[in-house]
Amino acid sequence: MNSIVTSIKSETLVVIGNGMVGHHCVEQLIEQGALSRYDIHVFGEEKQRAYDRVHLSEYFDGRDADSLAMCDSDFYDCNGVRLHLGVQVLEIDRERKEVITSEGRQAYDQLILATGSYPFVPPIPGAEGNSRLVYRTLEDLDGIRAAAATARRGVVVGGGLLGLEAANALKSLGIEAHVVEFAPRLMPVQLDADGGAALKARIEALGVSVHLARATKEIVAGEEHAYRMNFNDGEFLETDLIVFSAGIRPQDALARACGLEVAERGGVMIDNHCRTSDPAIHAIGECASWNGSIFGLVAPGYTMARNLAKQIAGVDYDPFTGADMSTKLKLLGVDVGSIGDAHAATPGAKSYRFIDEATSTYRRLVVSADGKHVIGAVLVGDNSYYDTLLQYAQNGIKLPADPSSLILPMSDGAPTLGADALPDTATICSCHNVTKGAVCCAVDAGCTDLGELKGQTKAATGCGGCSALLKQVFEHELTARGVEVDKSLCEHFAYTRQELYGIVRVENIHSFDELLAKHGRGHHGCYTCKPAVGSILASCWNQPITDPLLIPLQDTNDTFMANMQKNGTYSIVPRIAGGEITPEKLIVLGQVAKKYDLYTKITGGQRIDLFGAQLHELPDIWGELIAAGFETGHAYGKSLRTVKSCVGSTWCRYGVQDSVSMALRLEDRYKGLRSPHKIKFGVSGCTRECAEAQSKDIGVIATENGWNLYVAGNGGMRPRHAELFATDLDDETLVRYIDRFLMFYVRTADKLQRTSVWRESLEGGLDYLKDVIINDSLGLGEELESQMQLVVDRYECEWANALNDPEKLKRFRTFVNDERGDPDIHFVKERGQRRPVNASELHLIKTEEIA
Repeated sequence: MNSIVTSIKSETLVVIGNGMVGHHCVEQLIEQGALSRYDIHVFGEEKQRAYDRVHLSEYFDGRDADSLAMCDSDFYDCNGVRLHLGVQVLEIDRERKEVITSEGRQAYDQLILATGSYPFVPPIPGAEGNSRLVYRTLEDLDGIRAAAATARRGVVVGGGLLGLEAANALKSLGIEAHVVEFAPRLMPVQLDADGGAALKARIEALGVSVHLARATKEIVAGEEHAYRMNFNDGEFLETDLIVFSAGIRPQDALARACGLEVAERGGVMIDNHCRTSDPAIHAIGECASWNGSIFGLVAPGYTMARNLAKQIAGVDYDPFTGADMSTKLKLLGVDVGSIGDAHAATPGAKSYRFIDEATSTYRRLVVSADGKHVIGAVLVGDNSYYDTLLQYAQNGIKLPADPSSLILPMSDGAPTLGADALPDTATICSCHNVTKGAVCCAVDAGCTDLGELKGQTKAATGCGGCSALLKQVFEHELTARGVEVDKSLCEHFAYTRQELYGIVRVENIHSFDELLAKHGRGHHGCYTCKPAVGSILASCWNQPITDPLLIPLQDTNDTFMANMQKNGTYSIVPRIAGGEITPEKLIVLGQVAKKYDLYTKITGGQRIDLFGAQLHELPDIWGELIAAGFETGHAYGKSLRTVKSCVGSTWCRYGVQDSVSMALRLEDRYKGLRSPHKIKFGVSGCTRECAEAQSKDIGVIATENGWNLYVAGNGGMRPRHAELFATDLDDETLVRYIDRFLMFYVRTADKLQRTSVWRESLEGGLDYLKDVIINDSLGLGEELESQMQLVVDRYECEWANALNDPEKLKRFRTFVNDERGDPDIHFVKERGQRRPVNASELHLIKTEEIA
């Protein structure tokens, strides 16, 4: 073999592995000045440069390899590091101190193993060939996507962290998803029995079937699906694809082959200095075993990488002495947190538990035998408690007199631990080992910008879970030093969104240019202030967003009044108020969908979504829908989306009020309201709650004496139950309170802030809000009602407005000089309807057709 030419530096350092930990080690080597001494070569088996595996699932949401990459494409070249991608290291010759690769031999003076881990696939008969998919790399995800293109059902073997992420991926690809777990609960390492039960209930509520305590005996050909998984208990499950995510194993094959000491359960054995049994070779990350432990999180790997880089560069460092495996996750949109001794294995440990079976919410607090300190915790359903509990656990902070208060529901949200109570040694960002002391030092050095702080310390640039705590600590330290915290909207406006809203109303400002000229800086806006100001103008004056002065402020969805989908087509969602629709209108929707070959889907808000329209088709489709009596459903805007209702007393034998009529009234009143974020309503005709009103921004539930009003709930990424606001209201009082609540929210919320987050941020909590809305403590009642009435009076269907203006219709062309559609958009038929395919899928389909 030919030797690879190296530059003339005194020594050569080789890094095997270009994953997150290997890349972070290179970054640290560069930062610590190791390049002055070492010529560095990095070998990565994958063809892509290091990418963010923590957010790997976002690959299915449209992120590509470049957006997931940990660095710019020229990072290694610019820093004088040789990166060998797609090059496998075949062998380590310790005697000659060379690595043997598919390119040749490369000598080393120091060698770092950062080879990571590989997915464990149980030795099940039939688990090979096309049925054997894993969830680890971008290439793996491409394989899953291709397999899902022709599948109806998919199974994930393994109910751990990656297994549940894989299940979410299958669900996002539009196929029926199942999880098969050998243990009696999900995430058995992180969760106890009650926590696992709560997680199972939440995940099944999202449409993912969970099968626990199931061992797969064999995989054979199926009858209704491609494969049949036969279980040891005699049961079986058929599926079209199987993804194995049954755990990981350290990638230690190279170490074994060259005679390095390997732990009994796998992994290259290392000491506190990350040294292997060969002093010239170090190991970091998931391939390394320290005291018999493998650390499967990125934060411990980063700690090893930092310590080793300093050691190699000759800088003082702290030895590696283990890592905290606490973790905060969001799985299929469900919050999961695990801290310290989550299973109370410590002798004498005591536990406090909070269980809410109605919402499948679970919290467990584990305290020391003397009852003075937190040693562990489990959270399912609400991670807002996580940061506080973690700081108690990590810093030995003395517990309050009643420890259960740390996990019990509170009217003002989760308990918080003031930034002043944290010691300087408190870890704020575990990924990059940033302490409160480091934040204080940055502030003392003159840092007054949060973005600048992140750039200096790397805090909140890993998994991002510490962002809220970092902001809290940073702003506290600025305030403590007498520095006014800058809450400017952006560099163009030295005002908050709330302040700009007040300026627009008081000064009767109707355009962005006027606001910028009077109260801003610069000649143009940015992606932050333009949409925010556009939303404020719409909330105040309710002018059509398609007006020429307002169009430059809108994002793509608002510009074209339709939601852009992943393949560049658009969805169309006409308003179906309260979910009530006539047979004639149903027929029109079917005819339009058939004529334009659109994919149809019933939404969770009782509407019908039509997918797959190209830009130039939107005016024609909406022309037919409006002629049939439909109007825009605002599914593309930060505005009222839907008012979901049951059939109420009209049909249901349990109904006590006419929920449909109330839903129609509310939707007709608020359908034009633009707000800081989207708003959803629910109206239920009795306490059986079939409209799920308590998970909405505004929830209305019928009683024998009128209506109960609930506010500030939502589903989605951070589910929150709405809170009971007022009881037994008559129709007019109900509408008056909703008017005031919504307009007060529009007036005082931050940009892109949901009602739930806004409500949690209000000083005085729900009692304060009741005082403002019900008791009119601020004297704003009539003003808020009149502002809402102005919005109601000025309502105009935005699509009807656009269709009547030839100038506005000129925007709806894929190409300026050609009225045809986009030739790069392709579809295939599936389950009787078409669905989009990307170029790689199309190539695969054509190849199969040729074969």
